[in-house]
Amino acid sequence: MSLSSVTAFLAETAPDLHVIVLDESTATVAMAAAAHGVAPAQIAKTLALRAGEEVILIVTGGEARLDNKRFKAQFGTKARMLDLADVEAETGHPVGGVCPFGLPRPLAVYCDVSLRAFDIVVPAAGAINAAVRISPERMAEITGATWIDVTAAS
Repeated sequence: MSLSSVTAFLAETAPDLHVIVLDESTATVAMAAAAHGVAPAQIAKTLALRAGEEVILIVTGGEARLDNKRFKAQFGTKARMLDLADVEAETGHPVGGVCPFGLPRPLAVYCDVSLRAFDIVVPAAGAINAAVRISPERMAEITGATWIDVTAAS
């Protein structure tokens, strides 16, 4: 269902984009980078967090790490990752396939400035072996994301 919701979302909002489905898992940054032939930093990982009581998604560069001080300055609260059991319930996507596309309900989406280092990034597409090649600006545009700066490079 998750891959189909992403495919439907892209068909409606960005019909020129196509989901890439591979035979192997791309559930980690390292696996995805190797499979797609890109630098690990080009993998756009989507973090599912709670900011207070609100569930939010933050898409960051693959090698970027959430900076707790910057997060708190941005959102006024401590970052809390969703429990693994809650990730799919809230996002509609399995861990390793979480992305800002094809969500079951509207969630606030944020794109971290770490993504802007690249012309093309590769976020997951709703399954552990699916992804999309997209510019960071276009991803933010089609998901209604807000740009923020909440990471520190590793």
